[in-house]
Amino acid sequence: MLSEARAATASTTPQRPIILVVDDDPDIRDSLTDMFDSVGMGTMAYGTTAEMLSAPLPDGPSCLVLDLRLPGSSGLELQTHLASQGVHIPIIFITGYADVQTSVRAMKAGALDFLAKPFGEQELLDAVSDALRRDGDRRNAQRERNSVRELGQQLTVRETDVLRGVARGLLNKQIAFELGITEVTVKMHRSSAGKKLKSISVADMIRKIELLEL
Repeated sequence: MLSEARAATASTTPQRPIILVVDDDPDIRDSLTDMFDSVGMGTMAYGTTAEMLSAPLPDGPSCLVLDLRLPGSSGLELQTHLASQGVHIPIIFITGYADVQTSVRAMKAGALDFLAKPFGEQELLDAVSDALRRDGDRRNAQRERNSVRELGQQLTVRETDVLRGVARGLLNKQIAFELGITEVTVKMHRSSAGKKLKSISVADMIRKIELLEL
């Protein structure tokens, strides 16, 4: 099928924004694939949730355009499953059978949008663009968090103790009093920790301390 061929192409270009489409209507899958392709977005299209779960997820900015009613597991069940696996891909529900109770349930579970068919192309594109921006921000934040935690593994126990005091807004002399060391020693550990974390300012150090969850 056309959508499957494009899915194979999309999976080889992870830098390109990828939209996962799960809808049991092949005409809708091909229509959405054509629309996203026309604005420079790749598409990986599936007819069931099982098909989607059997394929690898994109390793770049992505979102999921998910039909509510599907053969086998429903869209809501897929949403629950992904959340249980720690998969944080943004979800936009589309459905021809919208009701307030279901839409509220989907949004409370973290869906970004809930669009009733037939929806306007621009309405969906706007929702997808917002989802991709959010996913890109989340991925960037995760990369930074991982980088800082890797740097944090170089910290000594005493440097970590000092940084905990910094995180609480204590002065060097207050940290020294709590730890039973001299203020000069606190400054030494603080300077060493800053170099290991590659901090460029006090504000940068505090932000990295927050990422370390000290």
